Amino acid sequence: MSPHKRFTVKRRDGVIALGPKALIMGILNVTPDSFSDGGTHTTLADTVAHARQMVTQGADIIDVGGESTRPGADAVAVQAELDRVVPALEALADAELDALVSIDTYKALVADQALQSGAQIVNDVYGLQRDPEIADVAALHGAPVIIMHWDTKRDTGKDLIAEMRRYFEVSLEIAAKAGIEDERIMLDPGFGFGKSFAENYALLRRLSELNTMGYPLLAGTSRKSMIGKLLDVEPGARVAGTVASNVLAYQAGAHVFRVHDVAAHSDALRVAEATFYGPPKEIV
Repeated sequence: MSPHKRFTVKRRDGVIALGPKALIMGILNVTPDSFSDGGTHTTLADTVAHARQMVTQGADIIDVGGESTRPGADAVAVQAELDRVVPALEALADAELDALVSIDTYKALVADQALQSGAQIVNDVYGLQRDPEIADVAALHGAPVIIMHWDTKRDTGKDLIAEMRRYFEVSLEIAAKAGIEDERIMLDPGFGFGKSFAENYALLRRLSELNTMGYPLLAGTSRKSMIGKLLDVEPGARVAGTVASNVLAYQAGAHVFRVHDVAAHSDALRVAEATFYGPPKEIV
């Protein structure tokens, strides 16, 4: 039985077709302090070059972020975040890359300016709950939203998946009130966010249980501590572990994969797809 339900995610100027073919979201942080690649892309030329490289390697979406969410990272003011992301987004728009662009932010004002500067998707790590007006912004622009689970008040004595469902229901209610249709929503279980080391692996093992919510799933395990602690390696050496986790997530029905290492995931996920659904007919 196919683990991948087909979805058509609506966006202002078209759709995102999701099904057996995995979509890869390449991470493009324009921050000085992100845990893995902070300070790497210091000029607009560097930013565009890295985005272009990721697209060449197989990225379908470029996810631009201007504030680190690593543990202990300093909060970033709205204007400072705008100063980081807006020039990057405008440069990417001018580059006319063959990929969609998402803005990784939880701030309504940043999302609004980002969507006016070339972003097409809103990726909110707080699942619309930190700044609910971001849902109104997404609705106004007709943008798809990625709702991530990050529940700092979760009762850890209760079942993890049940608590995640409860959190998502709150986010989905916010989205509905703002006028965001179900066809514009993707869910991200939030690996590494508000979850213990053991819970991250329990989540990966049980990820398929979230398929019953009826939304596409995005997996974001790339180079995270759940990989690093298990293998006792630094972020740059976590590629193989990340690939393994994402192949398992694909097997569980995930559709989109947010990663630093695009080429490795493009190859691995093509193999996974061929295994489940057969290789391309033109190769056979």
